[in-house]
Amino acid sequence: MLVGGAVRLGEIVTDGDDVWWAESRPDEGGRTVLVCNGIDQTDKNTNVRTLVHEYGGSAWRVRNETLVYSQYSDQRLYLRDKSGDSIPITPEPETQQGCRYADGRITNNEEWYVCVREIHTISGEEPSNEIVAVPLDGSQQIKVLVSGPDFVSSPRVSKEGDQIAWVQWNHPNMPWDDTQLCIASLEEMVLTNQKVMKPKAEAFFQPEWDGQGNLHVVSDRNNWWNLFRVDQSPKEMDLIPLTNIEAEIGLPQWVFGQSRYAFVGDDIWFVYREVGIDKLAVLSPDGRLEEIKIDATEIESVTKYQDGIAATVSSWKSESSVMFINRKETRPLSKTRDLNIDESWFPVPETFTYQTSDSEKAHALFYSPTNPEYEISEKENPPLIVLAHGGPTGAARRQLQLSIAYWTSRGFGVADVDYRGSTGYGRSFRHRLRNSWGLADVEDCIAVAKHLVTQKKVDKNKLAIKGGSAGGFTVLAALTFHDTFTAGASRYGIADLAILAKDTHKFESRYLDRLVGEWPKDEEIYKQRSPIHHIEQLTTPMVILQGSEDPIVPPNQAHLMAQKLDENHVPHVLIEFSDEGHGFRKAPNITKAIESELAFFAQIFNFEPFDDLPKILVKTIFESK
Repeated sequence: MLVGGAVRLGEIVTDGDDVWWAESRPDEGGRTVLVCNGIDQTDKNTNVRTLVHEYGGSAWRVRNETLVYSQYSDQRLYLRDKSGDSIPITPEPETQQGCRYADGRITNNEEWYVCVREIHTISGEEPSNEIVAVPLDGSQQIKVLVSGPDFVSSPRVSKEGDQIAWVQWNHPNMPWDDTQLCIASLEEMVLTNQKVMKPKAEAFFQPEWDGQGNLHVVSDRNNWWNLFRVDQSPKEMDLIPLTNIEAEIGLPQWVFGQSRYAFVGDDIWFVYREVGIDKLAVLSPDGRLEEIKIDATEIESVTKYQDGIAATVSSWKSESSVMFINRKETRPLSKTRDLNIDESWFPVPETFTYQTSDSEKAHALFYSPTNPEYEISEKENPPLIVLAHGGPTGAARRQLQLSIAYWTSRGFGVADVDYRGSTGYGRSFRHRLRNSWGLADVEDCIAVAKHLVTQKKVDKNKLAIKGGSAGGFTVLAALTFHDTFTAGASRYGIADLAILAKDTHKFESRYLDRLVGEWPKDEEIYKQRSPIHHIEQLTTPMVILQGSEDPIVPPNQAHLMAQKLDENHVPHVLIEFSDEGHGFRKAPNITKAIESELAFFAQIFNFEPFDDLPKILVKTIFESK
C-alpha cells in the first residue's frame, strides 16, 4: 500500500475550466505524469521533471491548451500545441542534460516561455543560473534576460507584459536566508530600468502580479513570512504589509513553483501555517481576514479556480488530493485511491512543545501505536522511532502517511520532530541551526525521546532514530556522539561533512557555511561534527540505505561508514540500490527499504515481526538492480 497506486501530487495549474496537476508515481518508476481533469495527458515515454538545483519543481506550464514541459531524459523543453503534436523548443545541449529549465510562465501574448535556465558545462565548472525567454515558435533563439547572480527564481511577467519581477541570491545564502526582490521594465524581451529592493535580512517568496499590475510578495522581514504589496516609487521600492500574523505563509524554496496564495476577484486567498498546522484564509480589500474552515492539516499549490481555489489538500486521515474550495463548498477534483482500510488504523498525532537544551523549546508530533485489533500492553511500553526530517530546513509532514501507519500498526510509537531550524515557526527559529547543525537538532531528537520516556509512553530500552539526507546526518551524529538510542536507520545520510562541502551540487555547495562554518577555514569544526572521524565512539547498531546514483550525498560516504563499522565489529547492514538517486522513487526499492528497517529493528529489539520478512544478516550487502 505504500506504493501500489500511490502518487505524490505536484503543482496545480488551471486553464479556463480545466484543472491540470502533476503526479509522481512510484509504481511507474517514479515517473511524473501530467493529468487534466483526471485524464493522463502525457504518454509512457514522457517523464515531466527538471533537474535545476537537482531538486527541480515547476517543470511545466499550460495556457490556452498550449503545454510547455521539461523532459527528464534530456532536460530540453518541449511544446505541445492544441493539435497534440510536441516539438523541442530548446537546442540540444553539448553535454547530456546540460541545459535545464524550470519555474517558467507562458506570457500573455503566448509568444514566450520565461523561465530559469541552469547550464552545466563539459569542463565541470560551477553551473550558471539565469533567466531566459524561450520563443514558442520553435526557432530555439533563446534570449538571456538576467545573468550574473549565483541563483535566480520566480521570473514573473506582468499581465500587460511591460514588467518582470524575480528573486535572486548569492552564495553562501540559501533562498530562505537573504535574497533580493528585483523589478525591471520589459520591452521586446529587453530589460531596462532595473530596481532592487534595498537589502535587508529577509527572504522573499512567491512574487505575483495581480490583475491591476500590482506586485505582491511574501517576506519574513518581521520574523514571520507574511504577505506584502510592493510600492514602486520612482526612486526605490518598499513593501506595504497586508497581513501581520505570527504564522508562516511562505515555505523554504527547496523546489520551484510552490504557491501559497492566489488572487480571486478582489480578494487574496492564502494558506498560513500556525502552530504547525496549515489553515486557509481570505484577505479582503479592506484588510479583513476571514478563515475558511475545511477538514485539512496540510494545503499546497494554491491556484485560482472559478470563484475559489484549487489546491492539494490532506489531513491526518486522508492522503493528498486535488480539491476545489470556495466559500460554500469543498469538493474533490482528483480521485484518491481506495485504501480499503478503516480509519481506526490511521494514527492522529499529539502535537506538543517540549524543553530542550539551552533552556529552549522544540516541537514534535507523537503518534501512539494504533491498531484496532490490539491494545497497548499495561505491562510494557512500546518501542519508539524518532524521525529526523530532511532539509534540515524542512518540517514534519502534516498529513496521513502510510509510512508512519506502517510502524504504529505494528506497535511502535513514532515521534516526528520539528527540531530547531525547522520551518513553520518564524525566521529566528528557522535560523537557530546556524553554526549548530549536528548539535541543536541532535539534542532536540534526544530530548524528545527522554521526554516521552519520562511520560511513560515508550520503552527506554527500545529507542530508535531514523532519517534521510540531512536527517540521516542527524541520525549518524546522534548515534556517534550520544548513547540515548539503541538502534538507528540512516537513508542517504551524511557521514563526512567535508566530503559534502567539497563534493556536492551548486545549490547546496555553500549551505554548510551557515550551518557549520566556512569551508575550508573552519575545517576543524567539520571534522569535530563528522561522525566518520569519531567512529570509534559508535557502538549502536544501525542500518544504512543508499542510492548509487545520488548526486547530493555521494555513495562513498555510506561505504566509508559501513567500512568503519565493520572494522569495529558494530552490528550493521548496508543496502545499496543501484538504480536510485537522492530519495527512493521506485516501488520495489521503497518497499525493500522499509521492510529492511523493520527486519533490522526486530533483530535488535529481539521480537518476532508479524510480517514474513527476509532474514537480514548484520553484514555489508549490496542490493543489485
